Amino acid sequence: MSKLSRRGVAAFIAALTFAAASTLSPAQAQQKPVIKVSSLTLPIFNPLVWNVMKAKGIDAKHGFELDIHAYPSISAFYAAFATGETDVLIGGPTIFQKLYQEGVPLRIIGTGFTLADLVIFAKDPAIKSFADLKGKQLAVDMGGSQFQVVKIYANAKGLDLGKDITVVNANFAVARAQLEAGRVDAALVIEPLASIIAKQNPDWKMIFNGAEGWKDITGTDGWEIVPAMRADAIAKNPNGPKMLLAALQDVADIMQKDSATADKIANETLKLPPGILTAAVESKRLTMIVKPAWEPATRKTITDMMERAVKAGFYEKMPDDKIIYAP
Repeated sequence: MSKLSRRGVAAFIAALTFAAASTLSPAQAQQKPVIKVSSLTLPIFNPLVWNVMKAKGIDAKHGFELDIHAYPSISAFYAAFATGETDVLIGGPTIFQKLYQEGVPLRIIGTGFTLADLVIFAKDPAIKSFADLKGKQLAVDMGGSQFQVVKIYANAKGLDLGKDITVVNANFAVARAQLEAGRVDAALVIEPLASIIAKQNPDWKMIFNGAEGWKDITGTDGWEIVPAMRADAIAKNPNGPKMLLAALQDVADIMQKDSATADKIANETLKLPPGILTAAVESKRLTMIVKPAWEPATRKTITDMMERAVKAGFYEKMPDDKIIYAP
């Protein structure tokens, strides 16, 4: 090949490369924003949200890269978000209330799981309702938002959780073990442990369901976990909240409409027994509903939980309006 023809070919290739590059949109040419999320290594449904999102490529579909940071304990999980190591966390609304009042610049951006996955089991057939726990012992994790929900419910029913009902502080797994050993009369757990217990102990009775209890005292839905994003992360990626909510909605669709796929991911990533996630979804206990937090009706359901937490004595005052994200 002559020197001239080689130059001609090189020029032609360069022209093609330039033409191809010029057809890329700005969004394609730029690197996708990275959203760092707090997750857990524990076999609960919180990390499953992120595992499904990553496994199915939902983050890329909605224009961002999901960066999962997994922690072995709930305290480390929240601490990473509080210090800015991660940008996003899904957790209890009233726990976010506490973090916000401690100075963490967070914004609740939407809804997540309903309170239906919060249940109390009893072994004694004579204990048929929450009211029957008066004078008895309940094992519950006092550091979690679930304890706050149950205490608020108890107050509304004229019961003092701690006086009328003795509280034994225990995480979900220990609470289940305490009930199994007969050391307590009832235990509070969440999914997937609730579905595992129901399968292994069909004679145990569910005497309380968080969603039903909350609706009974408020007339509205309550939220077990909701997504929050740090304000500094939103400043760097203004489209982040809407991107994330769209991705979470896709995750919710998979969980509710294709639970077999979610079940497989739960088995592979969290080592949950096959069928447990499907059972939780079919029982209506695991219900993921994603709505923007800034919509008036949704904002009201979230702030109502916070108002009741103040009335119950968990916090001195309500947070300001900035705790709920507004586009």
